[in-house]
Amino acid sequence: MSIRRLPEHLVNRIAAGEVVERPASALKELVENAIDAGAGRIAILLVEGGTSRIEVADDGCGMTPADMALALERHATSKLPDEFIESVVTLGFRGEALPSIASVARLTIESRIRGAEGWARTVDNGRVEREGPAALPPGTRVVVEDLFARVPARRKFLRSPRAEYAACLDVVRRLAMARPDIGFTLEHDGRRALSATQVEDRPGRVATLTDRALADNSVAIDLEREGLVLGGVASLPTYNRGIADHQYLFVNGRPVKDRLLMGAIRGAYAEMLPRDRHAVVALFLDIPTDQVDVNVHPAKTEVRFRDPAMVRGLIVSGLRRALDAAGHRSQRASESALSMWQPESSSPERGEEGARPQSGWEGEGTPQRLALENRSYGAVNDSRPTFFASPPQARAEPAWSPPPQTSAFPMGVARGQVAKTYIVAEAEDGLVLVDQHAAHERLVLERMRAALIGGTIASQALLIPEVVELDEPACDRLESRAEELSEFGLDLERFGPHAMLVRATPALLGQSDPKGLVTDLADELAAFDEALSLKERLDAVAGTMACHGSVRAGRILSVPEMNALLREMEVTPHSGQCNHGRPTWVKLAHGDIEKLFGRK
Repeated sequence: MSIRRLPEHLVNRIAAGEVVERPASALKELVENAIDAGAGRIAILLVEGGTSRIEVADDGCGMTPADMALALERHATSKLPDEFIESVVTLGFRGEALPSIASVARLTIESRIRGAEGWARTVDNGRVEREGPAALPPGTRVVVEDLFARVPARRKFLRSPRAEYAACLDVVRRLAMARPDIGFTLEHDGRRALSATQVEDRPGRVATLTDRALADNSVAIDLEREGLVLGGVASLPTYNRGIADHQYLFVNGRPVKDRLLMGAIRGAYAEMLPRDRHAVVALFLDIPTDQVDVNVHPAKTEVRFRDPAMVRGLIVSGLRRALDAAGHRSQRASESALSMWQPESSSPERGEEGARPQSGWEGEGTPQRLALENRSYGAVNDSRPTFFASPPQARAEPAWSPPPQTSAFPMGVARGQVAKTYIVAEAEDGLVLVDQHAAHERLVLERMRAALIGGTIASQALLIPEVVELDEPACDRLESRAEELSEFGLDLERFGPHAMLVRATPALLGQSDPKGLVTDLADELAAFDEALSLKERLDAVAGTMACHGSVRAGRILSVPEMNALLREMEVTPHSGQCNHGRPTWVKLAHGDIEKLFGRK
């Protein structure tokens, strides 16, 4: 077959296949044009997810009739003042969007520059249908109707209107985040779906477009290094989602979906989130144009960095620094969690079944007083004289000296322990419940990290070395990493083909279980890539050790021990979540407690 030149309409349809994949793709191009035109307000209207109608109106600079005709030609653009494409600062620059959309839909453009009359042009699937004067305020309005109506092969690959609408909403949300100085409205099938007024700060715009609770459960990002500036907001590890769709990334104001940036976020939250949970972040990276290539993909959603390692390091350190500064912060109790607190009536039938009250303080009175109260209760109702026969599950110690002032401590002061697992503390602004095992696990991990930065972790020799029996491959893995494990304070040596001898354990772990520790470490090493050094998996190894050295659930703590744990949490980074990403403490604010009792 001989080589031939493709006809213009076919060229446009091929280009449309690259640029216009679905209604969201067309909407993205139109909104980007409005932003580049200097718009202060952008109004968007969708019908049936954009498959029937997409309308974008702005109050930007507008176009003359000549500019409008040129804009509908391929590779014609006003966004590249010269031939240096690496210096582009606008969102669009390829000059393919409008002619590509017009080749697969009915496209109407109406535009007017200030001080002149408006003009309109309609192109139906690549053919100019009409043009002439139009009445409209300064700016531009673009209407796309019946996308892919005459291209059934493309139309049948579109998803349901609801799914297409969701993709369009995501596009508008990301563009609106990037430009808080522009007001956005979005209507779908006659209903207002999004409204974002002009604001000055990015965090305020992000909270408006995602979840308003993010403002109370996030940290601000602000870091500059070698000409690169990183800003935005990032959620606390305890405020997370089941999918990564709530991560918004921007490079020089351009929404992108970049693997390098996503990987940097995962690295920053390593060992602070469960494996199947994802942080909520909106990161804005401003980088010199000569250090990033935006001309990688026709849809301009991917970028390439000249120094990817520096960019990744900036994001990881920026997130880590902000999360470290958050200290012991954790997610506030949600409305769904509060709704689980329901009052229960104590009927006589329950009392006859031997039910006990769910709260009580073992140290509130002397045993003689409790016995007297039981006898008095029995005198009133002789059929149930043993209502308090069994001791209550909660406990506290009598305060022989005045308790400390709660205002001096963010985590409050200990008032008791529930189920030998949860510390109850009173803070100035509410009630704090602490999971003692999860909290101490994080504290031990941070101590190990600090010790490793200063050198090696001190070890504690066992009086009698302990033999741990394992299968031969597990022993081989431990033996090959024995030297690295010694830096963690764990002294191991081979003891036959199926056993390891434990001579010392990390001193930070106290009275740990050597057998359980070594067994779990063998499993961790089996999951590691052999190419990785143990230092590269510091958090995983240290986290396993910390779990074995922490206060276990079911251990009775004295009030001084509880307060010591609270004080250390207040000064330890990331103490708001355990090594597995779960919250270590929750707070019921005074207002929340008042709601539970109907006072509000």
